[in-house]
Order: sequence, then C-alpha cells, then structure tokens
Amino acid sequence: MAENADAKKSFIKEFMEFLQKFSVIGLAIAFVIGQAASKLVTAFVTDIITPLIGLLTPNVGDLNKAGLTVGNSTFSYGDLISNVINFLVIALVVFLAYKQLSKFGLMKDPVKG
Repeated sequence: MAENADAKKSFIKEFMEFLQKFSVIGLAIAFVIGQAASKLVTAFVTDIITPLIGLLTPNVGDLNKAGLTVGNSTFSYGDLISNVINFLVIALVVFLAYKQLSKFGLMKDPVKG
C-alpha cells in the first residue's frame, strides 16, 4: 500500500514537472486567448473592413459576395479576399504582441539565441 502511495506521489510530481517544463498551462491560456482574439479580428474584418472595401469598389457592395461569372461557372473571390485580410490582421497582431513581449524580456528571441 505504501508502495502504491509512493508511485502515485511520484506520478503526480512527474506530471507537475511536465506541466512546468513544457509550460502547458501557459500554452493552454495562450490558446484560449488566441481563439478569443481571432474571433475579435474576424468580427472586425467582417463588420468594418469588408464593408469599407465594398464601398470603395463600385458594383460590388458586399465584398464577400464579389465574384466573376464565366459561362456557367462563378468564381467567388470576395470571400477569399476577406479571409486573406483576416489572416494578415491576425499575423500583424501576433507580430506586435511578439515585439512587445520581446521588448520586456518576457520572450526569448530565437534568432538572437
């Protein structure tokens, strides 16, 4: 019985070391925050940026519905453009966050070593 308790304690200690070594909790928190930020950026692009581009492009209106019809085929390029803009805004936010974290020494720069 004491052997089982030692094994359980050892397992818990090993698990806690794993969590600390690989920053699993920090990674989980970053994942949740990243999901929320992604939703915010998507809403910003969908509700603000896309309609502004639609206003600037005559005969389009809603950029998501923009497309080109050739014969019986329709190429819907508007949604693709919206998703590219969404990606670029998210990449910019991640880059700015990285720069700030590096500035305050909270993140190691892999390039500098």
